[in-house]
Amino acid sequence: MNNVPVIVGLGETLWDVFPDGPRLGGAPLNFACSTAELAKSDAKVFIVSAVGTDELGQRAVDALAGHGVDTTCMQTDERQTGQVLVELNSAGVASYRFAENCAWDHLLWQKTLQKLATNCDAVCFGTLGQRSEISGSTIQKFVRETPENALRIFDVNLRSPFYNDEVIMQSLTLANVLKLNDDELPALARLCSIEGSPIDIMRQLARRFSLRCIALTRGTDGAILMRGDEVSDLHGIEVTVVDTVGAGDAFTAAITVGLLKGQNIDQINGNAIAVASYVCSRPGATMSFPASLL
Repeated sequence: MNNVPVIVGLGETLWDVFPDGPRLGGAPLNFACSTAELAKSDAKVFIVSAVGTDELGQRAVDALAGHGVDTTCMQTDERQTGQVLVELNSAGVASYRFAENCAWDHLLWQKTLQKLATNCDAVCFGTLGQRSEISGSTIQKFVRETPENALRIFDVNLRSPFYNDEVIMQSLTLANVLKLNDDELPALARLCSIEGSPIDIMRQLARRFSLRCIALTRGTDGAILMRGDEVSDLHGIEVTVVDTVGAGDAFTAAITVGLLKGQNIDQINGNAIAVASYVCSRPGATMSFPASLL
């Protein structure tokens, strides 16, 4: 698979249905598109998910290919392609209402996934993709089958009511990199009976689950990135927010590229904040980036 890193977005594919029409989305898909756009020829990026045989499914596959994402492991299912109704408040912050029993809820384990997992250098997964037992077992098996030195990135991405404590704990145990936001950190702290400042909580999570790296995004307040004993705490970049959809996924994409390149922690965090800020300044979740961010 060439001598470049193999990176996988693993989980849901869906369309975010905005008041002005549908836009392609889903955290693993957003992650895959942003990673492929940021890394260009320096990585081979795959999506592992499922779409329906409907028009939205074909449009999703075409759009992914347009961003440079390999879709050979995209499965098709008789159920509809995932959709979510998106509503934006006056600040451009999104809320979501998800359709249930979609194609990506029926992601199956196949021989092609075994081969891809064995060759994987980084995989990003979350909780939403595991809302059904079928896709959940496939996602966890894929992560387990990746090499020990691969980045196993758990992007918590809590979407009520489609998660439970068991899935969160299983995912934390599988992961070696954790990405979460300032709403999700207190939820994990309560679940794990941890107290203290955000950095205290991050350190305790890192020790308990043997995490190599933790990223905490804080919206306009920037982000904290922790890798071993190193901590980078950087402010946000002021932009005119169009919407926040996909910003966290682009942040995860940027830290993945930075970690694989072995960059220093402030450089990784700064790049990721800049990429996420750019996404906030544009409509939708998937886009190309200016050369200064690549």
